[in-house]
Order: sequence, then structure tokens, then C-alpha cells
Amino acid sequence: MRITFISILTVLFFTVLSCGHQTDVVESGTYDGTIQKVKPEEKEIYVKTENGKTLELYFIEETKLTENGNSVEFKALESGQKVSVKVKKVGKRLDPLSVKIID
Repeated sequence: MRITFISILTVLFFTVLSCGHQTDVVESGTYDGTIQKVKPEEKEIYVKTENGKTLELYFIEETKLTENGNSVEFKALESGQKVSVKVKKVGKRLDPLSVKIID
């Protein structure tokens, strides 16, 4: 029985490690960074900021996405792009108010 319990804990440990990215919660504000991953099916992006934080951003209805001053669709986002994101901290979640593609 003890071996089964240890086996279950080991499996759970590795399952948790393999799930997603480790992300950070920052204060409301504007951050420049690079898109690390785009998940179109969830309208989600991961942005690595210039100070090394990883932001997990799920687009909300109010999120404005622009490039060269023009509104663009979510499909314009790609890994490796430089962006400036304005976020609002809501508890332990970050709501992206605007995402500006700068490169």
C-alpha cells in the first residue's frame, strides 16, 4: 500500500511539472516583451518581459490588439514578436487591456 501511495505521488508530481508554463503576476501597468507562445484556441499568449517575468494573458472582450496603429486580429500574433502589453491585475489574474505589436 505504501508503494502505491508513493507511486501516485510521483505521477502527480510529474504531471504538475509538465503542465504549462510557470508564470508571474505583476502589478497593473505596461510591459514590453517577447511573445513566447500563442494559443489561438484559447486566445491566450505568454509574454516574457524585459525583466524576465513570464505573463500569461487570456484575451478578454475589451482587449485592443494593434500593429502600426491599426486594429488587427488575434491571428496576427506569432511567437518571437516584440509586444507592449498594458495589463490590469485582477486578484491573481492579469487582464490584457491592450497588446501592441512593435516588431
